[in-house]
Amino acid sequence: MAIVAHVDHGKTTLVDAMLWQSGAFRSNQDVGERVMDSTDLEREKGITILAKNTAVRHGGVKINIIDTPGHADFGGEVERGLTMVDGVLLLVDASEGPLPQTRFVLRKALEAQLPVVLVVNKIDRPDARVKEVLDEVYGLFLDLDADEHQIEFPIVYCNARAGRASLDAADNGTDLEPLFEVLLETIPAPVYEDGHPLQALVTNLDASPYVGRLALCRVHHGTISRGQPVAWCRADGSIERVKVTELYVTEALDRVPADQVGPGDIIAIAGLADVTIGETLADPDDARPLPVIRVDEPSLSMTVGVNTSPLSGREGTKLTARLIKSRLDTELVGNVSLRVLPTERPDTWEVQGRGELQLAVLVEIMRREGFELTVGKPQVLTRLIDGKVHEPVERVSIDIPEDYIGVVTQLFALRKGRLENMTNHGTGWVRMELLIPARGLIGVRTEFLTETRGTGQLHHVFDRFEPWHGELRTRPTGALVADRTGPTTFYALLSLQERGSLFVGPAEDVYEGMIVGENARGEDMDINPTKERKVTNIRSSTSEELVRLVPPRQLALEQALEFITEDECVEVTPTKVRLRKVALDQAERGRRASQAKRSRLSGV
Repeated sequence: MAIVAHVDHGKTTLVDAMLWQSGAFRSNQDVGERVMDSTDLEREKGITILAKNTAVRHGGVKINIIDTPGHADFGGEVERGLTMVDGVLLLVDASEGPLPQTRFVLRKALEAQLPVVLVVNKIDRPDARVKEVLDEVYGLFLDLDADEHQIEFPIVYCNARAGRASLDAADNGTDLEPLFEVLLETIPAPVYEDGHPLQALVTNLDASPYVGRLALCRVHHGTISRGQPVAWCRADGSIERVKVTELYVTEALDRVPADQVGPGDIIAIAGLADVTIGETLADPDDARPLPVIRVDEPSLSMTVGVNTSPLSGREGTKLTARLIKSRLDTELVGNVSLRVLPTERPDTWEVQGRGELQLAVLVEIMRREGFELTVGKPQVLTRLIDGKVHEPVERVSIDIPEDYIGVVTQLFALRKGRLENMTNHGTGWVRMELLIPARGLIGVRTEFLTETRGTGQLHHVFDRFEPWHGELRTRPTGALVADRTGPTTFYALLSLQERGSLFVGPAEDVYEGMIVGENARGEDMDINPTKERKVTNIRSSTSEELVRLVPPRQLALEQALEFITEDECVEVTPTKVRLRKVALDQAERGRRASQAKRSRLSGV
């Protein structure tokens, strides 16, 4: 089964509790929280990025569990995970209720005709509203055209952090036994035909330092053994005979060698060096390929290329176009929702994905590996439908204190957002649901948190394509751009901090065309942050005054991608994130601005 839910509703915490209560760990074993979030980036951000599988045993039955991401940008991982399972555990927060990603994952589960078990989690929250949340879930099922069998789902009330579950909302329960019983009753055993030839679908990839690439498969029919020859049905239609050199099954968090496995199990196979997701392992005497995995198309793109700034090569170790292209191709092998396309320049590529966070995570992983990159502004991917340009529209769910309704409504109205629904729960908090063009969401999160004093919550998921909504101005401020190369000085920054917010401190290297701050006005301003104080032998009456420099704003990678406009890009190195203009030369930028203005006036 797959555990699906919106981000932060408690999927990984529930898996932890199921592992503990099934005896996967010793009572005195030191195990961290959210043990399934295994990568450094997942632990830093507190979210699941990659779908992972584990297995628990209960009453002699082995339950394979897929822990999926809850963020909409990683929806490709959810779609891939749903091809491996026979049922779905839908987790919903007892206070927040169903949110945009809940709608997305439930729609995919209903389309696949998978049985659903609803778990209302965090019933111990003081602001829990279990009855209203259940009504919202039933409304969501009806909204997604669920049939009469799908809408009759069992309900379990749970406190995943405490490891308790019950079938009655008023009873806290003592352990997860009621949840295990409902799962065994509702989720069917694997369905297969006796005597059917082998069919196993490759749904994920991993690597081992000892045996190389591992193909993670769900066995649909037949059996497979270590050392057995199989037919490898490749994506290009060819069939190749290969040998299974190693065979593993999952027990708790470990991969255990196995001699033979049958239908319904999730296995890892070594011996196929170039295998990719969506390919089939079949009987060599009767090869029958399974349908290839299909995922939703990307909705956002950005350019990734070599670092062309004057400071390139100082901080990273992987600088060339060949290394960057090789790394992007490697990412494509395991990430089914990414696309990499060539551009007009041989050292730059267009990377397409589901959202800003997914693309930012890819760049963050690459910078930690030692790459230096130049990253362009995220752009939405448009489509031609009936001869008209259409753009992606996102469904946005916002939870804010009612004091901020006015400023938030104004913020999204400027970005062509349409209010669909507004609910006041009577607790001082309001939920607003809007439809907004995807490009209107680029850069909105930082401004939204500023306007709501850090209290607001914003979630969004792709909804549909609509005709182009016209021009949007998402950043009302300009940039402070350095006009020469050199180290910044305290003296220069002291006078410049009155112009706006600075991104650099004293004694930092800058170059012509580098963005060193945000201008308080709407236009860009070329400045000299390297100006030194002229020294004379005459003592100044103000030389002993204490003056303070405002600390610079340190932009994270996601904030930098949100901030930039079309004529700007981000220089990413292992130690620094710098903003710069695409054209570094001041005269060249002036010519490009004049051409763009003439084009707008002539309507070209």
